Amino acid sequence: MPSSTSVYALRELVSRLQREQYKIQDLLGSLGFALRSLNNLSQFLELIPMIASRVTDAYGGALVMFQPDGQLRLEQVHCAGSDDCQNVRLALEMATRQTTVSLNAASETATLTHAMLSLDQQAGRYLGADFQIFGTAIIVQNVERGRLYVFSNEGDYTWSETRQKLVRLVADQTAVAIENNELTHELRHKERIDRELELGAEIQAQLLPHECPTIEGIDLAARCKTANKVGGDYYDFIPTTYEQLRQPNAPASGQKPWSFAVGDVMGKGVPAGLMMTMLRGMLRAEVLNRHSPGQLLQHLNWVMRTDLESSNRFVTLFCAQYDPRTQMLAYGNAAHNPPLLWRAATGQITRLDADGMLLGLDMDTHYQENQVQLQPGDTVIYYTDGFTEAANSGGKRFDEDNLIESSCWACRNLSSAEEILDYLFNMLQRFVGADREAEDDTTLVVMRVTAPAEFRQLSTGVLS
Repeated sequence: MPSSTSVYALRELVSRLQREQYKIQDLLGSLGFALRSLNNLSQFLELIPMIASRVTDAYGGALVMFQPDGQLRLEQVHCAGSDDCQNVRLALEMATRQTTVSLNAASETATLTHAMLSLDQQAGRYLGADFQIFGTAIIVQNVERGRLYVFSNEGDYTWSETRQKLVRLVADQTAVAIENNELTHELRHKERIDRELELGAEIQAQLLPHECPTIEGIDLAARCKTANKVGGDYYDFIPTTYEQLRQPNAPASGQKPWSFAVGDVMGKGVPAGLMMTMLRGMLRAEVLNRHSPGQLLQHLNWVMRTDLESSNRFVTLFCAQYDPRTQMLAYGNAAHNPPLLWRAATGQITRLDADGMLLGLDMDTHYQENQVQLQPGDTVIYYTDGFTEAANSGGKRFDEDNLIESSCWACRNLSSAEEILDYLFNMLQRFVGADREAEDDTTLVVMRVTAPAEFRQLSTGVLS
């Protein structure tokens, strides 16, 4: 029979082990609660060395993190007593500093893992032989982001397998907190960008024409599909007089000249949309000042060059002015895709082009201006490169030849500008794939002459 003393000692041992187990459960439970409730990562990291040292009955703990700039930083230190804590902090700071110097001096082939192993050695060296130290990695998405150290200066202290597992458990919780914090920041950043794009899209939608104007003798249709919420494509129908601007739908307004513009700001997203907005305002002012297409391109190039150059963006722009009384189309081109002119009399397509460089590229460039006489049934198709550059799943592009072939069929067999527009967009979607979207903004404007002019200038030529 065991003596009463032995039984009492056994009960005390069991009771102490239970208390230790309850303490560990409480501490780990507190850590889990902090992980769920603390929104500030720094506040959570303050707890880590303390929790890790308490669950292992160690003297203290420390957290070292690897910074994006290549530096190692001692984030937090916890000690059970204050007598030797300052010396511990200084020792770990020296170890961290020495490892950072070694890492920066090493070749590019030196890995972070090697640096962390070196940190283990330096930490043990600077703390001295009186401390038993254990370190484990903090790994976020398979990348080591830091080390969690726990140390004790008790002579009979040993790092049992259970204690090592507890330290690793705390390190894993730390990694979860870091990853959650980064994901939260990414989500907030994405939400902010999405909101900015929504606002930009609203502004851009208001700036593009809501409907085509009524111009005597022609049928118009237009559409712009942006690849992002905000795009760099631009088209516009601009009245040439203030009377038209005040009453665009009046019969008299449709009998006077109108300007057409199709352009593309290099790039997509909010910056391209903002540049397009600036271009629109300047272009409309130039048209109302009675400048011809070649002149207004010249003026836009002078005025916008500084802003475009500083933003590393350039603009392609095709401008035309159509007079319904004569059915004469005057046009200039700043390196934009030349519109396609389908002649009803011949069933052939020609390209409307004129010499001129990108807006914002060269202050001294000269913009040529041409004229073409239109006839009833003729159709002009203005477009941006998003249409011809659209690619299918195999990487093949729609290209200009496909557009010309599709336009010839549509102009020959369809009676209205809207039908031609729908047909060309349907052809593009069929080419790209029904379940795929084009990678760039796509814009089309279709202009079909429907009736003879009141009188017609038969001369065509090049204006200098």
